[in-house]
Amino acid sequence: MATCLSTLSLAEYPFHSKAIERSVHQAHAHPWTPAGPGDVRAPCPMLNTLANHGYLPHNGRDISQQNTIDALGQALNINSTLAVFLHQEALTTNPAPNATTFSLDDLSRHNVLEHDASLSRLDAYFGDNHDFNQAVFDETRSYWTSPIINITTAAAALAARKETSNTTNPTFVLSDIGRAFGFGETAAYILILGNKTTATVERSLVEYLFENERLPLELGWTRSAVPFVEDDLFTLLDRVVNATGADASLVKRAGLHGGRRV
Repeated sequence: MATCLSTLSLAEYPFHSKAIERSVHQAHAHPWTPAGPGDVRAPCPMLNTLANHGYLPHNGRDISQQNTIDALGQALNINSTLAVFLHQEALTTNPAPNATTFSLDDLSRHNVLEHDASLSRLDAYFGDNHDFNQAVFDETRSYWTSPIINITTAAAALAARKETSNTTNPTFVLSDIGRAFGFGETAAYILILGNKTTATVERSLVEYLFENERLPLELGWTRSAVPFVEDDLFTLLDRVVNATGADASLVKRAGLHGGRRV
């Protein structure tokens, strides 16, 4: 991937030369390697991606707060305050008392943070709630009806997955925290891969990340030059909630406010 990028003339490539340079550097510094024997992964495409690139421990195990801060900062330019918040949420999935680390497979524990109506995973009722499922993702992306995903089509996909799970899963449940994280996951892919101001993102970038669990560097994506902060994520989350017509008090009921549990 990096070799392919580096052999292209910058004048021939349809992205700004400095962005290309950053993309090539990121690809060289953190080459992609899929999970191997003994490695664990999560029901979260982005965290799996960061492990595959070696930003997080490649084995997916015993991820510390500093690991999380470094990985999210270096790969995605997420600031440390937001990274700490996300790490603290992930710790709730580790069944060990007073845990300070988590492993990616901890995140598969049903109805802690993992939830029914995933964009790319089966519900736990059907067995495998942690591996990518093409049929589930095909339903999701069928609602992304143009090359640019906007807040309306993103919300439509989210609502459709909820309806499918509700009608096919006899044990369907979606807690306030599960719903809030579902909205947050949609907000996150728009924020990280797209434009936070217009709340749009290129469909090809999102599809590439979900299907390959790999940063879409070869498609020209580069991390934001400006750090992402809590307000960025929660502002987009609120826009997703509003676009689905859900109760705007949902995030507060889930105990999420200003990037922390309250």
